[in-house]
Amino acid sequence: MGAILSSLLGGGAAAAAESSESSSEPSSVIVFHSSNRWQLHFNDSKKIPKLMVVDFSASWCGPCKLMEPVINAMSSKFADVEFIKIDVDELSDVAKEFGVQAMPTLVLLKQGKEVDRVVGAKKDELENKVEKHRVKPKFAA
Repeated sequence: MGAILSSLLGGGAAAAAESSESSSEPSSVIVFHSSNRWQLHFNDSKKIPKLMVVDFSASWCGPCKLMEPVINAMSSKFADVEFIKIDVDELSDVAKEFGVQAMPTLVLLKQGKEVDRVVGAKKDELENKVEKHRVKPKFAA
C-alpha cells in the first residue's frame, strides 16, 4: 500500500507517513478515546494559558493521514503547545460540540475558548496560527 501511495503522491508525504508509523520515537500528541476523559482534560486546560491544538480526524480520511506526521513534528517543535487527537467517529459527541463538519479540522484553544481553526490539510496555515497564538516565554533583558 505504501508503494501505491508513494507513486500517487510523489513519494514525499507517503514516505513521511510511513516513517512516522514505524518510528520508535514517542509522539507527544495526546489521543483521547473517552468523552469523559476528554471533558476532564478540557476543563483542566481552562486554568492555564497554554495553547491547545485539537486535531479532529478520522482513520479513513486521506488528508488526515497526510497531516499526521506534520502534527507529530509540530508537537516536537512546539513543546509549549499541547496537541490533542480526537477521532470523529469514536468521539462524535465531542466533534459535534466543536461544530466539526470536515476532516481534518484543527481547533486552536486557549483556556477553553476557540482562538482559531484550520479546516483541511493546510500545514503552513496551521504552523502560522500556532506561532501566532502560542504563549511565548518572556525573557528578562
